[in-house]
Amino acid sequence: RLTVFGLMTLFVVYYLQDGIVGFVRGVFAKKGIAARKPLPVTTVADNVWAGSAGNVEIGTNLLSAKQLLMQFGGLKALNQVDLNIVKGSVHGLIGPNGSGKSTMMNVLTGIYKPTAGVVEFNGRVISGTTPSAIALGGVARTFQNVQLFGEMTATENVLVGLHHTFRSNVLDVMLNTRRYREEEQAARVRAASILQFVGLSDLAGEEARNLPYGKQRLLEIGRALGLNPELLLLDEPAAGLTAPDIVELIAIIHKIRDHGITIILIEHHMDVVMTISDTVTVLDFGQKIAEGKPAAVQADPAVIEAYLGGNVSDEEVAHAPTTSTPLTSSEAGA
Repeated sequence: RLTVFGLMTLFVVYYLQDGIVGFVRGVFAKKGIAARKPLPVTTVADNVWAGSAGNVEIGTNLLSAKQLLMQFGGLKALNQVDLNIVKGSVHGLIGPNGSGKSTMMNVLTGIYKPTAGVVEFNGRVISGTTPSAIALGGVARTFQNVQLFGEMTATENVLVGLHHTFRSNVLDVMLNTRRYREEEQAARVRAASILQFVGLSDLAGEEARNLPYGKQRLLEIGRALGLNPELLLLDEPAAGLTAPDIVELIAIIHKIRDHGITIILIEHHMDVVMTISDTVTVLDFGQKIAEGKPAAVQADPAVIEAYLGGNVSDEEVAHAPTTSTPLTSSEAGA
């Protein structure tokens, strides 16, 4: 058996280096059946990519979470939390470490099924459905830790987010049919448009692992935009970024909102949250302790106590909960 499997392995290594599909495509290519590969896309019109319009009017609730309870054994990571996200807004979600922010993100995107409560998006219940169904339904997200395909180029990473635009089957791919070629070319045009939108056109052919960390963050946002979402959840997008990268990130978030996409922003950089958020919700130990305009939330005694703990002085109140030097209006691109 070892001899037979060894010979099979050597055969694959030497003669099927591109896999079975690659071998079949090569055979057809030699016979002239396969057409040329899609041409690389270098320039696109600004209006090729656009966000999903959706059915909900601007200013009304796009997503509503009602009495969410997420329990792990005896721990209540979320305890009867209500959350209303208005379409067209940037909604900040903040709180100390362990307050339940990431748990809320996972519940909204279907990674966790809530112990109790319901999540409605666009007027339909999405809690309890699969993450893929929620993503295809118009809810995209990025991750706290960058989750890119390192050995794939920036364009290929965005094409992963555009998989839902393909109707071709495996046979179309193997035979390189006209339908598959047209769909791939259209996807590449759209991917180029998204990369242009997030400022990565010059790095389209670069492998993701070779990109600077700040550019990787933008690429992950671009891949999420490939799903054509109505709601985009950003999980600490400014984590680990330098000041110039943060300024660029804020500009991109403004552009995304201008395209009609609603944003939920989880972030520890208070200057970023307070600069771009229309509404801020604060969680602490799995409960909502404050919600409202950024300035009002920043001055809320419950929020200050959650960040600083115990009794605080007037001087501490004056500076809380800002944790880093605020950006100037010019730096923030306001």
